[in-house]
Amino acid sequence: MIDIKRIAISTGGGDAPGLNAVIRAVTLAGRNRGWDVVGIRDGFNGLLFPDQYADGGVVDLPREAVRGISHLGGTILGSTNKGNPTAYPVQQEDGSWAEVDRTDELIGKFREAEIDALVTVGGDGSLTIGNHLFQHGLRVVGVPKTIDNDLDKTHATFGFDTAVGFATECIDRLFVTATSHGRVIVVEVMGRYAGWIALHAGMAGGAHAILIPEIPYDLEPVAATIKQREERGAKFSIVVVAEGAAPKGGGVSTVGQTVGQAERLGGLGDKVAQGLHDLTGKEHRCVVLGHLLRGGSPTPVDRLLGLRFGAAAVRALETGHNGVMVALDPPQVTYVPLVGATHRMKTVPPDCDTILTARDLGINFGDQMP
Repeated sequence: MIDIKRIAISTGGGDAPGLNAVIRAVTLAGRNRGWDVVGIRDGFNGLLFPDQYADGGVVDLPREAVRGISHLGGTILGSTNKGNPTAYPVQQEDGSWAEVDRTDELIGKFREAEIDALVTVGGDGSLTIGNHLFQHGLRVVGVPKTIDNDLDKTHATFGFDTAVGFATECIDRLFVTATSHGRVIVVEVMGRYAGWIALHAGMAGGAHAILIPEIPYDLEPVAATIKQREERGAKFSIVVVAEGAAPKGGGVSTVGQTVGQAERLGGLGDKVAQGLHDLTGKEHRCVVLGHLLRGGSPTPVDRLLGLRFGAAAVRALETGHNGVMVALDPPQVTYVPLVGATHRMKTVPPDCDTILTARDLGINFGDQMP
């Protein structure tokens, strides 16, 4: 047991449905223990750049501030995937960019604000920063957040169920129009390193081919599946691709990079659609779901998981845990070291039951002829 008077919560990286549920749970669970709870604007920017915010960048979170927010998408605190404080981009006089470690400055800001502990909510990048702050003396508990479900050491992350549900609904609708016009429709979904969304939504929506980062693809087998379907009287096909999928011997499709951010992925859906048209002659369309997967109201599954994770983070602080991430180990929420949770990505095992089931159903992954 440790003496805590004031805790902070920050949300970093891409937004995900369920973030507000976490904020509500941390606030209420902390307040119910007699602690003050504050929120940091836009990741850690609220501490590093307080003058940029009318409210000073660090806001008090009384009970009324989190009333009725669990069903709302996004985050009331704001988020960012720019400006890693451990390697902050700074432009030099000659126009070049250099990275500066602002860790000590940020730790000092926490001390000045009299914050005893941090609940940091984010994906691999945000939790890696959280682990770095822990190693430099800040009390930290992490909460896993990513719609891609690619964080190791937890069975699921909130936001994934909502993303899969929406993607499946879109595929359902596209299934109808593809059938009506006899077209090949390529649906591009998020998934930089892992194909969980593409795999789950593709299977649930009845896709005929699914391309994911874990299985390098060739379009010839996909085209053969489309032709085979045509011979059986099925004039349409649905192909779901994760944005991070790559052809055999090739790299991912990118659309540029911004300083302080990872390389932006994009354009794969169009390339696959055009490639399949060249191989089959079929009329084609490409639909990119993109950031639509991040928005909207979280499903009940993601609301409940967000609430469980938020409350568990407060319990972890109360009982003296430090440098850990809350994780779902069904049916329990447990604690795992932050360093282990960010050591590697949780990717789709090519021999997992879901992949085997898809192959049994005749779904093509671009790695073997039908």
